[in-house]
Amino acid sequence: MTYCVGIRLEAGLVFLSDSRTNAGLDQISTYRKMMIYERPGDRFMVMLSAGNLGISQSVREILQVEKLDNGDEEPLTIWNARSMFDATRVLGSAVRRVYQQDGPSLKANGVDFNTSMIFGGQIRGEAMRMFLVYSAGNFIEATRETCFFQIGESKYGKPILDRVLTPSTPLDEAAKCALVSMDSTLKSNLSVGLPLDLMVYRAGALSSGDHVCIDEHNPYFRMIRSTWGQRLREVFESIDDPRWDGGDTAHPLLSRHSRYEPMRKITHPGERIV
Repeated sequence: MTYCVGIRLEAGLVFLSDSRTNAGLDQISTYRKMMIYERPGDRFMVMLSAGNLGISQSVREILQVEKLDNGDEEPLTIWNARSMFDATRVLGSAVRRVYQQDGPSLKANGVDFNTSMIFGGQIRGEAMRMFLVYSAGNFIEATRETCFFQIGESKYGKPILDRVLTPSTPLDEAAKCALVSMDSTLKSNLSVGLPLDLMVYRAGALSSGDHVCIDEHNPYFRMIRSTWGQRLREVFESIDDPRWDGGDTAHPLLSRHSRYEPMRKITHPGERIV
């Protein structure tokens, strides 16, 4: 399993991925989930992948040379596409090509064709864009209302992203938020693991931005892990405990509701609650 998150903001893009891959309790390996495709000054693209590792690696390999029919014009590739939308169409085509090649044999062996990708970046002359690509090769785009995508074990790290991120969030704050999201996932799921790859891209740069590989010795991430847990505990302890005795409190638990009555109890075999 894995956990990857991509964030599109007014100021730029943030990508974060773990590197754990497991095929059982005794087959745990490290494979990077982030790939960077770049022609400085012309285009910058990042792909994060989750799902079956064999499928993801095949898609990566084919994507670099995949050509998509473009009518009377030169076939589309990620290197000549004039928009991120067209580049993502090429990625979708690469996913479908791998499905055509490997899908039947995977199915015959009881293995689902399971893959998903976050693909984002910027091509000269166009604004930054980011897409979530499904295993069928179709995709959706990030918007101002939904400015981040997650793939893999997303449930543990989603609450902090929902509460903090907006399109105007500064890049460094978004990177911090992504790391907290990853820490929550690492804490709750053993199928996600270090090291991490963090990439921060600043709008209009058209080249690699700030990139770091984070392992268990990274001072900043160690600080994030200890501080976040400590502050969560402090906030939790600052919230009043529920009062069951009906005592004086600004936030009573035992309050009557205009619509719902208290739960009824079954007290003998013939009683029914409707």
